[in-house]
Parts: sequence; C-alpha cells; structure tokens
Amino acid sequence: MVKLFDLGLIGGTFDRFHKGHISLINQSLRHCKRLEIWITSDTIAKIKDPRIKSWKERHEDISSYFKNNYTSKIIFGKLEDSFGPATSHDSAEVIFCTKDNIKNCEDINLKRLQNSLPELKIIELELENAWDKRPISSSRIRRGEIDRNGNSYHPGEVIYSPISITKKAEGKLKNPYGDLISGPENNISVAMAEVKRKISNSIGPIICVGDVTVLGAQLVNIPINIAIIDGKTKRREWKYSGSIDSSRFSTILSCKNPQGQLTPSLLESCEQAINSCMSEATTTLIEVDGEEDLAPLILHLLSPIGGIILYGQPGKGVVIRKVTEESKNQCQLIISNFKPINT
Repeated sequence: MVKLFDLGLIGGTFDRFHKGHISLINQSLRHCKRLEIWITSDTIAKIKDPRIKSWKERHEDISSYFKNNYTSKIIFGKLEDSFGPATSHDSAEVIFCTKDNIKNCEDINLKRLQNSLPELKIIELELENAWDKRPISSSRIRRGEIDRNGNSYHPGEVIYSPISITKKAEGKLKNPYGDLISGPENNISVAMAEVKRKISNSIGPIICVGDVTVLGAQLVNIPINIAIIDGKTKRREWKYSGSIDSSRFSTILSCKNPQGQLTPSLLESCEQAINSCMSEATTTLIEVDGEEDLAPLILHLLSPIGGIILYGQPGKGVVIRKVTEESKNQCQLIISNFKPINT
C-alpha cells in the first residue's frame, strides 16, 4: 500500500504542458493528500529559453487541466530559484523529482538539516516516453521534434515515395496563412523592408522560399539561414534569378521536386539544411529542379518553434509565417490530404 503523505512538493518549468507533465503530477498526487506545484518564474525561465511561455500561461495550462479533479489538493507557487521554499518548508514531508533532479533534492535536504528541519522523502518519478521511446520534454517540443502527446512531427509520408497534392489539400492552401505584407510586385524591396522590421526580434532560423523572396531578402540584408529557389516565379523562368548571391551561403544543395508534389529528395535536402543550421549554424541554399512552392509544408514540420518562414504571394506581397505548434498541426493536416504516387 502506498504511504500517503500530508504535503508534497514538485517544481519545474512546465512549459508547453504535455503528457509527460500530466504523468509526473498524477504520480505525485498518488503519494500525498496535498501537492504544492512550484512553477519556475519568468525571470529564470526566459534565461533558459526565451521561447518559454509566461508563468501565467504555464499556470493556467496546469490549473485548467486539473480544474475538475484534485482542485482542492493542488496549490501553486512561483519558483524564484533552484530550491524554492523546500529548504525552509516546515509542513512538507516529500519532494518529487525525475532522475535528472535527484542531486538538487539531496542538496535541499542538506540545507534543511542546516535549518534544523527533517529531510524530505525523495521520490523519483517515471518519465513518459514519446513515440521513439525517448522521454517527452518541453525542449523537444520547442525544437519542433514532437507534439505535446509525444507524436512525431516528421512528415513520414514523404520518406520513401513522393506524394501529390489533391483538390482537397489545394483548397486549404488558397488563402495565405500568416501575416501578408503588401508591396508593389515590381519592387519587392518595399515589402521586404517591412518584413525585416517585423522579424527583427525573431528567435529561430529565417527560411526564405522562392526566388523573388530570396532576392528581396538579400536586397534588404535579411540574414537568411535557409533559402529554397527553383529559378522561376509564377511557374515561369525568372530573369533575375541569376542575381541571387549564392556566395552568401556556406552550403548549396540540389534536389528534385516536380510541380504539385512533395518528394523524398526535397525532404532530405530540407532536413539536412535545418539540422546543419541548428547544430552548426550553417547557411544553406537549396536549388530545386522542378518547383519549391509546397516546400513550406515540410519546412514547418521540421523547423523549431519560433522559426520564420517567408514566401511570396503572387500579386499581393510576402507572407511571414512563424513556426508554432498550430502551424505544425495545420501542415500535418494538409499533408494528410495528399495522395501517394505509385513509382
């Protein structure tokens, strides 16, 4: 029979409240009558990663999930340092942690002894694994690898064979997603100057799709991490494609991707470019034999949260689309409406 403690403590950042967090809290609640959940303050969290949601949002995510159960058992606090109130808490009996935090809990107990308080019982909690048998974590979600349930964002449909757009998928792409920045078609610099202002504080990589967009970004000195071009605009050869300065990129990749398709070749190049960007800070130009119009669908799924994807909207301007959990889910849904091509 599990011993039921009167009061337990658990602390953490709890960013992008996920299935793993739910498991940790439920495990803790099975051991105590009341549980204090101490959530890392914005001051500490933003040092760790500026993409972490605010304390208010993180608190609301947890409280809304448990609002119908355990409401009377859960108390919230704001964690301002690595120990919080645990070193001086005279009512707590147990502290919950994962294997990565056991040392911190042992240090807390040393402080408690110095404060003439009894040691807290340390209970190590089991981690919830994602699809790949590795633990679900907020950092993996922010890196864009998995969703909050531990499912992969990787577009597996495209790994082995190309897929083709359908009328249903095409219908979902008619209206631009994101922030449309208008500007004259004969002077892309106008729209791109406004784009540069709007994304000046962006955190993730800046990815440009389309010859016009890439050249426009270079003209106003937007720092491009990844560019994808096909030598065309509006599906016609573009005479200014040769003005794109490929020497600004540390790596140049080539791939094949026919009109209206997503191919393993395109996926491989996009994956290589993003992995190199995140691990080595390299810049990549991908030259597509065919068409790159549908590349943003793959790029959203592969990119980290906070990335910026820029692409042109013919006759209208440039679209700024930030990589978010919502954009990833949307792209997954659209790709699910593509159909396989028998090769």
